Amino acid sequence: MFTARNLGAAGWLATQGAEIYVHPIGAPHMLHPEKLIASATRIYGDRMQTLWGDFLPVPENKLHIANDGEGIRIGSAEFIPHNTPGHAEHHFAYQFEEIVFCGDVGGVRIPGYQYLRVPMPPPELNLERWKESVAKLRALKSPRIAPTHFGIYDDVDWQLAEVEKGLDSAARWMEQSMQNETSIEELRESFTKWVMDEGRAIGLSEDVVKAYEVANPLGMSADGLLRYWKKGKKPG
Repeated sequence: MFTARNLGAAGWLATQGAEIYVHPIGAPHMLHPEKLIASATRIYGDRMQTLWGDFLPVPENKLHIANDGEGIRIGSAEFIPHNTPGHAEHHFAYQFEEIVFCGDVGGVRIPGYQYLRVPMPPPELNLERWKESVAKLRALKSPRIAPTHFGIYDDVDWQLAEVEKGLDSAARWMEQSMQNETSIEELRESFTKWVMDEGRAIGLSEDVVKAYEVANPLGMSADGLLRYWKKGKKPG
């Protein structure tokens, strides 16, 4: 079984025999990825191949639609998907025994550092829905949490509180930075400097700051926040 939130390598894995479980919104893109590829290409341009590689469709007989709260049984194991939009509309977190695999809605962490960043790329960023998803994860009361990037942690309350803090900080940055017409290049530079300075202020080394930039490129979050702002989702 492969539980997919994004198209990624799901098509290739399906050709190797994997069963693909996906959010209902993502299922059409798994079967026919052309529209998704075209949309993503408008955002990422000539970086598409470097960032994501080849996109293969998932054969219909290998694709299964998962539903919010309905368990997926694999032998004696059960995985429970939880609809958690905000980072993306098609986002699921998966609960397995005492661990919740929170995906990107739970932020980006690097083991060994008490620090978290919130990945906010386009096109479906929604800060309000993201906060609702954090509340949903908190209500699960799982003792352990596993973000896609990276590791498994037992400080669930701290992690979810940091995600909320990051969302609030991003909202304040938007209010300060987007009132006037500014180029996307200037916004990327401004957002990157703002987050980098924040990291250095709490004592992160240059190596750690660079490692987090690789894990969560800040320019992509600036793009996501600008798109969110232009869609009229202004916080407040």
